Amino acid sequence: MEDLRRRQLIAATITSIHEQGFANATISRISRTAGLSGGIVAHYFDDKAGLLAATMRSLAQDLLRETVARLKAAETPEQRIDAVILANFSADQNEPENVSAWLAFWAEARKTPALWRIQKINERRLLSNLRHAFRQLLPDDEAKLAAAGLAAMIEGLWLRCALSNGPLTIDQARLIARDYARRLLHKDQFSQ
Repeated sequence: MEDLRRRQLIAATITSIHEQGFANATISRISRTAGLSGGIVAHYFDDKAGLLAATMRSLAQDLLRETVARLKAAETPEQRIDAVILANFSADQNEPENVSAWLAFWAEARKTPALWRIQKINERRLLSNLRHAFRQLLPDDEAKLAAAGLAAMIEGLWLRCALSNGPLTIDQARLIARDYARRLLHKDQFSQ
């Protein structure tokens, strides 16, 4: 029952952030959305900050599960790179409610140490997965640069899609990221 209540509150937090904005996602609104009493938040999460950190961890865990599942199916380094791209641009990661929550957390992370730690862990996972695959295809220094570039490309494209709500779709962003990765791996075609 405890796990169920926690999941209900996390889902209600995501919904509340999407519908009301981060600042207006109050404990009372979140608990009402979950159909629970406000005191239950303190019981399971201590306070709103604990609930928000648990919600961001939950989103990051969802992304991790998606990434791991795709990486397990990958047989080559190129497929591993593609798996990371596809996980970040998956349908679940780009549900409007999840997008709203991610955007709110990114904005708050700089001023909230618990959220900043979760963001840094998520960032390190992305870079690590990309570096691992690129190292099998490129010299170490180039692999580090390629991973950093593709990570920035993924995050930038995702952010552009989240904020634009129009000209750039997730499908297009996915294609751009995949094209960028291919160009990194076939760089000899573009030199002199």
